[in-house]
Amino acid sequence: MSSSPSPSAIGLEVPDFSLPATGDKTFRLSTLRGQLVVIYFYPKDSTPGCTTEAQQFRELHGAFVQAGGTIWGISRDSIKSHVSFKTKLGLPFQLLSDADETACALFDVIKLKNMYGKQVKGIERSTFLIDRNGKLAREWRGVKADGHAAEVLATLLSL
Repeated sequence: MSSSPSPSAIGLEVPDFSLPATGDKTFRLSTLRGQLVVIYFYPKDSTPGCTTEAQQFRELHGAFVQAGGTIWGISRDSIKSHVSFKTKLGLPFQLLSDADETACALFDVIKLKNMYGKQVKGIERSTFLIDRNGKLAREWRGVKADGHAAEVLATLLSL
């Protein structure tokens, strides 16, 4: 899809999309104009790497908000699973359910991975920073969970 963010799309407007969110809400990217938006894709609720990443975004949440940023986590898990994960970790931000892979396709984060010797389709841990005008400011692909939230915050603060 030519309009999907990719390394060459830095500076281009991110197409609008909407997804169901925790808190009985619907996320719509276009409603966040004027804010710095962090969207992080993660493989699965309650797995070790995803827990580490969510906890670190949680710990830095106040700094993101103070800098004019919002954080949104996306996986293919159900809202029910997200609510449990969010509650268990005390996450102050919403999680989005992308069961039909709408946003995953838009951001091209579905990759073939090896799991127990088999190739499976899954989300490659990736984060996207969208500026106040709705344009892609930065992307991180194939990231390691530990320390990633701090790197994203440092970049957000430099905008």
